[in-house]
Amino acid sequence: MRLFVGIALPELIRARLAMLEGGIPGAKWVKEENLHLTLRFIGEVDGGQAHDIDAALAAVKGPAFRLAFAGLGVFDRRGKVHTLWAAVERSEPLMRLQAKIETGLVRLRLEPERRKFMPHAALARMRNGLAPGPKIGAWLEANNRFAAGPFEVDRFVLFRSHLGSEAAHYEVLVEYPLDD
Repeated sequence: MRLFVGIALPELIRARLAMLEGGIPGAKWVKEENLHLTLRFIGEVDGGQAHDIDAALAAVKGPAFRLAFAGLGVFDRRGKVHTLWAAVERSEPLMRLQAKIETGLVRLRLEPERRKFMPHAALARMRNGLAPGPKIGAWLEANNRFAAGPFEVDRFVLFRSHLGSEAAHYEVLVEYPLDD
């Protein structure tokens, strides 16, 4: 099974993010119900590993906190945009939570995440990459003041990703509450 750890976003926040959809040919927009904040991608694991992952995540403790989205950006590779995203405002409690999750998973001998954690919600992906051009620039300019939230984060989630030909479907496997 294909797993990742994340924060499920409230319905109102997902609706605000979904309103950004459109205006970029070739973009494959994330379905509103799938919008989330990834804390750690795990990948394919077997049932025994999934049980160990659940135990490690259950041991992660931390306080509830508030988050807000502010701003947009793109990820590119070799000059081609592959992802449009909404940025999360800086949050020390979020960074500490993500670090605890990473430490717990590395202790299970999972490969450490090589990329620096940059909190965001992916909004759209480009099928084969898209050279940054007037459409992406215009979209960023038109939406550059985007903000949503704040909202309360009182749990994090172990998700299972079901890949499909059209779009992935994310299933909540376990919710891990944070302290009030």
